[in-house]
Amino acid sequence: MARRNNQADGLPIAVLGLGRFGSSLAIELARDGREVLGIDADERLVQDHAEELTRAVVADTTDADALRQLGVPDLETAVVAIGDNLEASILTTSLLVDFGIANIWAKATSREQGRILQRIGAHHVVLPEHDMGERVAHLVTGRMLDYIEFEDDYALAKTIAPAEAVGRSLGESQLRSKYRVTVVGIKRSGEGFTYATADTVVRRGDVLILAGRTAEVERVANLS
Repeated sequence: MARRNNQADGLPIAVLGLGRFGSSLAIELARDGREVLGIDADERLVQDHAEELTRAVVADTTDADALRQLGVPDLETAVVAIGDNLEASILTTSLLVDFGIANIWAKATSREQGRILQRIGAHHVVLPEHDMGERVAHLVTGRMLDYIEFEDDYALAKTIAPAEAVGRSLGESQLRSKYRVTVVGIKRSGEGFTYATADTVVRRGDVLILAGRTAEVERVANLS
């Protein structure tokens, strides 16, 4: 068990499983100033990340008594970062549900596993490999610099301004009415992102943040 002396903001977050996904998540949360309780049955993994987390403990995440001793039932948010061991993932998630944890996130390695975790009570299920594969596919096949897809076929994309918008205000180019996308932000070389308005004049090389339906966002991003 190890502690850091920093004072973190907000309620502690438990990360159960300190493999590649879990440790990356836990470390990022700690860097963001959150108090993080990391738990794993593998002593080596716990030792590897003990100095980076608020608290790191060797324990069996499927053992209800062990989790109670660590105060896990008193937390509001927990992440089950166990993807490869289906049984451990399900048992751990089930315990958190029984504890009444208000915000349970769980990692899955397949859609089938994700559905099981949702059925037993996980509030949020993430499929890191699948989600990253979809995201990279959109980047590889188009001119987008970055891409995030949400529910209901809605996406945000970062792309170089298309030629037909250069030298004109967004109101004049009518990207919104022609392509049914909204330019929500714009960035010029050497400057930070700013909100875009109808009066914003687009320059060559500007980076635009587009929002809209996935197919329409991709269509604008692929304009020459």
